[in-house]
Amino acid sequence: MSLRVLITGAKGLIGEPLIKLLLSQGNSIHILSRTPANSNPAVKEFGWDIENGSIDERSLEGVDAIIHLAGENIGAKPWTTKRKHTIVSSRTKSLELLFRAIKGHTHAKVKTLISASAVGYYGDRGDEILTETSHPGTGFLADTCMQWEHAADALAALGHRGVKRRTGVVLAREGGALPKIAGPVKSGFGTILGSGKQWMPWVHLHDAAHAYVHALNNEQMEGAYNLSSPRPVTNKVFTETVAAIHRKKIWLPNVPDLALRIALGEMKAIVLSSNRTDSTKLQDTGFNFKYAFLPEALHDLYG
Repeated sequence: MSLRVLITGAKGLIGEPLIKLLLSQGNSIHILSRTPANSNPAVKEFGWDIENGSIDERSLEGVDAIIHLAGENIGAKPWTTKRKHTIVSSRTKSLELLFRAIKGHTHAKVKTLISASAVGYYGDRGDEILTETSHPGTGFLADTCMQWEHAADALAALGHRGVKRRTGVVLAREGGALPKIAGPVKSGFGTILGSGKQWMPWVHLHDAAHAYVHALNNEQMEGAYNLSSPRPVTNKVFTETVAAIHRKKIWLPNVPDLALRIALGEMKAIVLSSNRTDSTKLQDTGFNFKYAFLPEALHDLYG
């Protein structure tokens, strides 16, 4: 059965392949954007302004499901007080705006909300195996994810099926974290961060997009799901595997924790936090990862 899906944050890393996949299955797509361009005739774009609380309510007409991907890039700029506010509000205020629009729209028939979240929910947990029932962690990333999920729960409370995707590092050749890691490695200056023992939950872009569609089509899914490969690796293994793919060696010493703390401040959590997530709950719904092992994923991305 074809659905009409409204996507926020559609121009981000996951948005483009997700839209292609949904269209290939006969669904119709609405997009909310700060600068609607209608560049794709197969997709209808509508405007919204999160800070000013405005939204084109035509975007909700006939919509069966919302996939919420909107949110400022956590690693794009230093975490000043203002930047941290922007990171949180871009996630929560957007959901609050959707909440008000749906509640006030007499013809809205939204049945499903699938909202992005992140493994940052768990904080820095060492070697602990993290399932969806693990308690939340501490720190800015964990606080952000908790507020994000709380806002998603409030929207789902309008009577919609709510699914939250606690996503790991999404691997893509042209965007996200991978080029930032692979670039120095390919130049011969790759290095392991901190002790290298911190766990990095990762997921191939292909699997990330397909997991959203799986949640859309599987009406039994509800609540939080870890979205990361069933084979997480440490930073040391990740970096060495990237180096092996590019036929390079890691010869520089590890970057010490202290150096990262001085250089990045509170943002050190992005590279030093350890999240050993478990994806059994997602797999138990019938979802199969095409790229469960890191070498397979990197070979696909780099040929």
